Amino acid sequence: MKSFQSIGLAGALLVTAASAQTFRRLGACPTLGCVFPPDQADFLAGQYFDIRLEVHAPRNGSEAIGLPPDEKFTFTIAKGKGKPQDVTKFFGIEDPKLEKWDFSWYEDLFARDAKKKTVVDVTSKAYRRVALYEPGEYTATLSYNNGSTTKATWLVRDLKEVRKTKNIILFIGDGMTTNMISAARLIAHKSINGKYQSLMAMDKFPVLGHQMTHSIDTFITDSANSASALYTGHKSTVNCMGVYADSSKNPFDDPKVETIAEIFYRLTGGQVGIVSTAFIADATPGALTAHTRDRGQYGHVVDTFLNGVTNYTWTKWDGPAVLFGGGAEQFYSPKLGGKTYQDKDYYEEFAKKGYQVLWNKTALASAPNDKKTLGIFTVSNMAKWIDRNVYKTNLNQSLSPAGDKTPALDQPGLKEMTLKAIDILQARSSGKGFFLMSEAASIDKMMHALDYDRALGELLELDDTIKATIAKLKKMDALKDTLILVTADHGHGFDVMGSVDTHYLAAQNTDRKKRDAIGTYEQSGQSQYVVGNLTYTDSNFPSNWDPRYTLFQGLMADPDRREDWRIHKDGPRTPVVETEKGSKDYVVNPKDGQDGIVINGTLPVDNESGVHSLTDVPVFAMGPCQERFGGVYNSIDIFFGMAECLGLSRGKKEREDAHGHRGDHY
Repeated sequence: MKSFQSIGLAGALLVTAASAQTFRRLGACPTLGCVFPPDQADFLAGQYFDIRLEVHAPRNGSEAIGLPPDEKFTFTIAKGKGKPQDVTKFFGIEDPKLEKWDFSWYEDLFARDAKKKTVVDVTSKAYRRVALYEPGEYTATLSYNNGSTTKATWLVRDLKEVRKTKNIILFIGDGMTTNMISAARLIAHKSINGKYQSLMAMDKFPVLGHQMTHSIDTFITDSANSASALYTGHKSTVNCMGVYADSSKNPFDDPKVETIAEIFYRLTGGQVGIVSTAFIADATPGALTAHTRDRGQYGHVVDTFLNGVTNYTWTKWDGPAVLFGGGAEQFYSPKLGGKTYQDKDYYEEFAKKGYQVLWNKTALASAPNDKKTLGIFTVSNMAKWIDRNVYKTNLNQSLSPAGDKTPALDQPGLKEMTLKAIDILQARSSGKGFFLMSEAASIDKMMHALDYDRALGELLELDDTIKATIAKLKKMDALKDTLILVTADHGHGFDVMGSVDTHYLAAQNTDRKKRDAIGTYEQSGQSQYVVGNLTYTDSNFPSNWDPRYTLFQGLMADPDRREDWRIHKDGPRTPVVETEKGSKDYVVNPKDGQDGIVINGTLPVDNESGVHSLTDVPVFAMGPCQERFGGVYNSIDIFFGMAECLGLSRGKKEREDAHGHRGDHY
């Protein structure tokens, strides 16, 4: 049975600190001895990871025990009921240099308000790039402070080493929930007497599952940590990508875990593609290659796309075959205002390594398929589907990826980027297969902004992309070789509760009277969104985004705002403003939804947007190995399912392969 234990002085003084919710001394480390990976960690056989050990000696606060930092702690590992071995002997490695630092933290909100920090001295060691090859349970034991122990039970999953699919396409609707899918279906698919005349593409997938999204040390996650769970099989802390958060000051030395993209490339030589409608250094695309506890290290993230973590001591990486998205400011020269790693021009850096560089939809369509391709199409996040296809004058709000401050008027959408990515990956894979992650990023970004219509437009674009991808794979005779997964990294507390008569709402003079415009139950009526083709052929989008009767829709956790439940025609919504610049005190934007109802918020006043929720999110699966993804399971099981379908587990008998030899087992 798995357990996490501590005895002695550290264990006796745990209760106060461990019970704190808002702040924690260090996530997943309730004792004064910390083991990372922590208790309950699961591993793929042959997956590289780092070990970080920390011994904490609080100088003050509820855990202070009056001991100096322990410099002679020991660490052992035992497989099953076997004899524990010192970590250096177990892995055949040298003992690293002892590290020392200190950090401070608030024990609770009262301590924060009083500005009373607890200071902790730390001694630490890090063992880099190790792997476990034999399936089974392992017990890792840190012994410190003359009798205290912290034990972590690790499990190496017993997975078959047989490749069942040649390719995987992982679609991520960032922040997408079942409720959002229901709302998108309602406005884009015709219904007669309660029966839909067509369905979403993802509705037609043969296997449906649900994954739990919570973090390792909080029950609400962010996109960095949740993406890491999907890509590494290890849950971590909010803001972490491909690492467990340690307490050091360096955001790049945290213990790393190898990702699905890195393992797939290392073992098979297959091609990797990354597509997103966000700025490409954002958490969901970035977590495929980056390893840092600070998702805001955008320059580092871009560098790892190109160089892996060779600059940070990890493993060989030649870059993805495809990298498409926004975020030009992390690429163009600082002379033009760019913010890049080591002040380099990353367009030039990618070109030096054989990449063709594309800046617009026209160039994307005509680019050859046999070259590695970097496509960056705008500064910051890419334009939303509604602004590219309905309210096109809003494209002036996007800036050119060249850094010349001109508008980015010729941007592709998720569908164009994904279909081109498939062409390139297929052309370059040489029969070894490919792994493609394609993210509809602004479902989440628009839900944060309480811009529900744009969020649903992004979700419909994702579904249209899925539909087009299936058709393309059929035409290429590659569908039978490709596992397609559609899921989310987390949810938002969104739902639809009825309809809104926006004309009546606008005509009333008081908030209480305006509430009569909301129709529930028998007064909700039918959807007034007219289904019709707009830009794409054989696609499902509303042809009218501004009917009189709209959806009574929204989130559960918000800042103060004014709702009129109408589409924002002049660009993405700004629901709040600061009382004074830099105050972080947000109130209703007086220019937003002027005919609507003022609704008091429920979040702290320094929150300017909606937040993520606990809800399980759906998983749709189609193709070889699809049966692996039915049921209800943890987010890390997506990683282990993909790894099993690709045959990436490497037991002891194949240890040579796991150290760098590439072979195709499909």
